[in-house]
Amino acid sequence: MSADARVAFTHAPFRRFQLAKVVGVVAVQMVSVAVGWQVYSLTGRAIDLGLVGLVQFLPQLLLFPVTGLVVDRFEHRRILLGCYTLYAIATSLLAWLAWHAPASPWPIYGVLLLFATARAFGSPAHSAILPQLVPIEHFGNAVTWSSSLWSLGAIAGPAVGGAVYAWFGTAWSVYLGAAGGFLVSLAIMLGVRSRPALRAPASVRGWDHFFAGLGFIWRRPVLFSAITLDLFAVLFGGAVALLPIYAKDILHVGPEGLGLLRAAPSIGAAAMAVFLSFRPLGGRAGIKLLVAVFVFGAATCVFALSTHFWLSLVALAVTGLADEVSVVIRSNLTQLSTPEHMRGRVSAAEFVFIGVSNEIGELESGLAAAWLGAVGAALTGGIGSIVVVLVAAVAAPALRKVDRLTLEELGPREEPDRRGTDPPPA
Repeated sequence: MSADARVAFTHAPFRRFQLAKVVGVVAVQMVSVAVGWQVYSLTGRAIDLGLVGLVQFLPQLLLFPVTGLVVDRFEHRRILLGCYTLYAIATSLLAWLAWHAPASPWPIYGVLLLFATARAFGSPAHSAILPQLVPIEHFGNAVTWSSSLWSLGAIAGPAVGGAVYAWFGTAWSVYLGAAGGFLVSLAIMLGVRSRPALRAPASVRGWDHFFAGLGFIWRRPVLFSAITLDLFAVLFGGAVALLPIYAKDILHVGPEGLGLLRAAPSIGAAAMAVFLSFRPLGGRAGIKLLVAVFVFGAATCVFALSTHFWLSLVALAVTGLADEVSVVIRSNLTQLSTPEHMRGRVSAAEFVFIGVSNEIGELESGLAAAWLGAVGAALTGGIGSIVVVLVAAVAAPALRKVDRLTLEELGPREEPDRRGTDPPPA
């Protein structure tokens, strides 16, 4: 491995932060496996899996004006310490509920609201702290490795969660393991030291400032196009919510198989992320983004029709591989073009789009499966993703023309003063 390819790891704060994040991602994915299997086993209804996604999206949607401004005004490390604490509390409550075998999924949904509130603050804080951990010249390498390590955690989490569920036969054992993981992340984050960040000025207040992140994205056609393309592609094509149905009723592989199915997209994503760490995307990034989303939709169609476990795993891995290209391009577009004092608000707005695609995508999948069946819902979603990318190829010429993902090409540009976007005083 060349020194240039791993330059971000020469900085101790980056190493510690990434270790805390990976452990946290493993714990989050363990919770996802346990909740999905528990809820579907409890009710046997696809719509209830969709409600899991909706419940986890609501705090992100309702709180994003506040979460973004909080991240821009307060120390990111302290916010993350609070989030890991709240994760551990919520997951412990899920374990307590599972121990007492609830007769209805509604208590589970209630605790998931608390869990999702922690994520509503944690997601933009994770994104905003990254530039404080490495010098600006190493930032691109840090973004790519950060995505790679997230994928590593997303691989291990479902596999570990599925294995624990299968071994002990109970959801509470998975939740307790996840709660322990969040406490480990909390302990590691206590040792992270980062340089001070530029803060939003204390005068920042009012609705214009709350929604400055959305305004920033709206004024940049390339960034807006990339985010909305990802939103609609995953909204239609994401089949994650249907995996418990496939594992139990179509592929007949049980909770351990469900863990492998959930891990497969992350295996593909991690492989692509490591590849991109050594072989950056280079030029024509916009065209590559469109091709990646097309492949994502096509692989989703293959998964929808598969009745063989190994083929389903391969198809899901390809969706992750393609999605990782999209994630790296979108992450670089966002991080490189956003001024430091606005990263919290822009990241919070971006995560609303991501939440719509993921959590509302789960609701859409659950509703579609209740109407069309799981296979029909997954196939329709894959076709929908392909249609979205064809429309974007015609309707978003600025996105097609994006060439290289560099600070020189994408970095923040001076613009006329706008309420909520003025830089803080020197």
